[in-house]
Amino acid sequence: MKVLGIAGSPRRGGNTDILLAELMKGAASKGAEVKTIVLKSLTYSSCTHCDACLKKGECAVKDDFQDIYLEFDQADVIVLASPIQFTGVTAEMKAMIDRFQSRWVRKYVLKMPPLGDNRERKGLFISAAGRRVKNLFEPALIMIKTFFKILDISYAGDLLFSGVDEKGAITKHPEALEQAFLAGQKLVED
Repeated sequence: MKVLGIAGSPRRGGNTDILLAELMKGAASKGAEVKTIVLKSLTYSSCTHCDACLKKGECAVKDDFQDIYLEFDQADVIVLASPIQFTGVTAEMKAMIDRFQSRWVRKYVLKMPPLGDNRERKGLFISAAGRRVKNLFEPALIMIKTFFKILDISYAGDLLFSGVDEKGAITKHPEALEQAFLAGQKLVED
């Protein structure tokens, strides 16, 4: 079982990074192979909508993103972690999602499996936000659930925490860290 974590925060060591690390520890404790990709550390451009992918379902832009495609293809579980910024995911996470246009083409234009095969994959979303308002996570959830659906990844749930804004504030909520650890275990047990 391979678990891929995508850290989408521009702030290293922040709340979503901490939660993602705990989830990955939980998955590893049950024997899963885990890998985390930090989007901020990669060099990649956003989708240019050049339509080159319409031919073979492959992105024509050659940059660090090629490794992300490969990791998604190989993963059994994909965990996306992004704080909320202006009611949505970060720019880094949004650019990553947009670069999967070639995988949308595979599924809806070329009638191919978007991730190279038809095996079952699961996905989970982790997010933290500073504010405490009704429906705070809804815009991001719509995007994440749609992204998973396009890639034929079953939505396995989410871990959403509001009222944690300062870097590391989530560590003052040990129940949140425990929830993340247990979610990692559950993702690989099912």
